[in-house]
Amino acid sequence: MSVDVISLQVYANLFASVAEDMGATLQRAAFSPNIRERLDYSCAVFDADGKMIAQAAHIPVHLGSMPASVRSALNAFEEFNEGDVVVLNDPFHGGSHLPDITMVSPVIHAGRAVFFVASRAHHADVGGMSPGSLPLSTELYQEGIIIPPVRLVEGGRMNQGVMTLITANSRGSDERVGDFEAQLAANRLGAGRLTDLIAQRGLDELIEHVAALMEYAQRMTEAVIRTIPSGIYRFGDVMEGDGQRHKLLGLRVTLKVDDGRMEVDFSGTVAQVRGNINTVAAVTHSAVAYCIRLLAEDDVPVNDGSFAPVTISIPDGCLLNARFPAAVASGNTETSQRVVDCVLGALALALPDRIPAASQGTMNNITIGGQNNGRAFVYYETIAGGHGGGPTGTGLSGRHSHMTNTRNTPVETLEPSMPIRVLAYHLREGSGGGGVNPGGEGIRRLYEMRAPATVTVNAERRRISPYGVRGGKAGRPGANRIIRRQGGVEEMTSKFTAQLGIGDQIEIETPGGGGWGRVS
Repeated sequence: MSVDVISLQVYANLFASVAEDMGATLQRAAFSPNIRERLDYSCAVFDADGKMIAQAAHIPVHLGSMPASVRSALNAFEEFNEGDVVVLNDPFHGGSHLPDITMVSPVIHAGRAVFFVASRAHHADVGGMSPGSLPLSTELYQEGIIIPPVRLVEGGRMNQGVMTLITANSRGSDERVGDFEAQLAANRLGAGRLTDLIAQRGLDELIEHVAALMEYAQRMTEAVIRTIPSGIYRFGDVMEGDGQRHKLLGLRVTLKVDDGRMEVDFSGTVAQVRGNINTVAAVTHSAVAYCIRLLAEDDVPVNDGSFAPVTISIPDGCLLNARFPAAVASGNTETSQRVVDCVLGALALALPDRIPAASQGTMNNITIGGQNNGRAFVYYETIAGGHGGGPTGTGLSGRHSHMTNTRNTPVETLEPSMPIRVLAYHLREGSGGGGVNPGGEGIRRLYEMRAPATVTVNAERRRISPYGVRGGKAGRPGANRIIRRQGGVEEMTSKFTAQLGIGDQIEIETPGGGGWGRVS
């Protein structure tokens, strides 16, 4: 038995197709618009040791954090049986933030687990102090139900007590059950596909190609890093407060590049804070891995080998490696974006003709929830903005960027299912930064409440603009406003919670991207 160029590519596509098919099943079966329409989920395949073999082209922020969840599941249980499913969302046991619920299933052959499949989906609500489970929290306990690694399904039999406990602590429990069933269906399909591959091709052949794929990914990543001139590159940026205070909070990164290896050091980053923008190390690892992947001109397989040439150092107890029980609701969405801005900013010093200007630098999270005709409703959305202009062209307008890869919720889906009207939805002309290649435009989205609701916004780049590169100008920052039915406009900060009545409106303006190149 031997691995050649053709068989390697065949197996790379086979493993990736398992993850892609899992994602397609999850989307079709999901109940919530957030999963079904926005595609806020990821699926991946792992070996018996929990090393990633392949991930579908889903959510970049899950790139490095999904393996941490699988390792936590493996550490929690000594053995796995046919039909088992472990569920977890604890950020300090491999998760990202509580709404992201991960399910891990073994693939059993000859009485032992030889592979694992995992799905992660952002659920619209998992409890906590405000609808949507992204509150302006000060500790993890306020953000929703915490699920350590636990068997949701054991030997093919549902642990109804665990399911009931989770859904009883979530708003819109029927929707949660439907989305759980969708994840379980995705995992069953993935495990079944791998079982079929073992039967068709033999376990030894699969394992041999897994090892070869990881070695190949490592070599390709090393080649990518060798395109960066050896040296030390430093960059810093800020977060606009933590939801409790509006003080600017600094992030710092130092890249040391040398012959196919990179050391990434976040020393100098501010200590963990009281509010919800802390994040765990797994999310920081995801952001770094994503940035390295951006440099590849060829398609580098996403697996454990692609992480090997990069060493990441994050001070314990800092904003990017917080200690339990730190609040982390927006660390996964907002702080991860700033990590990307920092790493790309440092790379721009090394590769000024390859790295684009900053994109919008936020996911513009909005959650709206309450009661309508005696039934709970919860809506969650991330809103697109401008991409940074780059050496090859203008930044894209009205698109999600970097650590999010989701779509929007179509108005045609949102309005029939929620007591919300969308009064405006269009690009913000002139919001992209000027330059030889200007930044893309942000978006304006205006909602009107048709029932009383609690609205929470977690966003960034409302004070500090997305930066330009090589003399390009910064993009325009975003803005948040409440427009009351009785009259009056309230300018809001980047992170806030407010009570809205029937007829009140919330306006979100997202940032434009920075420009690239000075206009002479």
